[in-house]
Amino acid sequence: MQRYFAKDKIDDKLILDSSDMHHIKNVMRMKDSDEIECVYNKVLYICQVGDVNVNSFLILRELDDNSEMDVDVTIAISLVKEQKMDMILQKLTELGVKKIIPVKMERSIVKLDEKRAGRKLDRWRTICKEAAEQSKRNTIPEVTNIMTIDELDGDYDLKCVCSVSNKENLVNKYLQKNKSCAKMIFVIGSEGGISPKEEKKLNDMGFVSVSLGKLVLRVETAAIYVASILRFSSMR
Repeated sequence: MQRYFAKDKIDDKLILDSSDMHHIKNVMRMKDSDEIECVYNKVLYICQVGDVNVNSFLILRELDDNSEMDVDVTIAISLVKEQKMDMILQKLTELGVKKIIPVKMERSIVKLDEKRAGRKLDRWRTICKEAAEQSKRNTIPEVTNIMTIDELDGDYDLKCVCSVSNKENLVNKYLQKNKSCAKMIFVIGSEGGISPKEEKKLNDMGFVSVSLGKLVLRVETAAIYVASILRFSSMR
């Protein structure tokens, strides 16, 4: 059953975005009395399609279903080229990440001015919404405005930076020692890894350098690897 995220709830009906209406009518070609899944305020409902030209969907019942991770995971990742960034956003959403922070770093190849950044953010947020619907999530990950290293300090139980120089502190073993952490952030650098200067700055901010192993991974592989470990750890 197709899932959508509702933008409003009025009495016993849910309201969707115009893009979702287009998808229901012209892509899925749904008919009157067809049923869809709708999420509103993290609650899942089964709704009935009435008139496909009317943006109002009758709630039939509420379901007790939530596939979200117990751990609140933020991934801060260097700006990369469009196709790679699209895949990273999609896969991090599918794996349950709560927040994604695109970061300008010394070795970032992609440079965006304010106008282009705004268009990119709209695109990135749409990708996460569609991936959240496809993977049956109850929330859409937050994609923040583009930040710098200095802006990454926040209220986290665990702060890590993925290092290419530190090969000893393996991320999976480090997580086993910190199982009680409920809110965490991982920083992943650009191609070639985060610069020594940036890594030291993060260390000074309380970020612990962790290793993804002896292999040097591409940015998109590193992001999926970290999110997969966190997903697995939260399910144990």
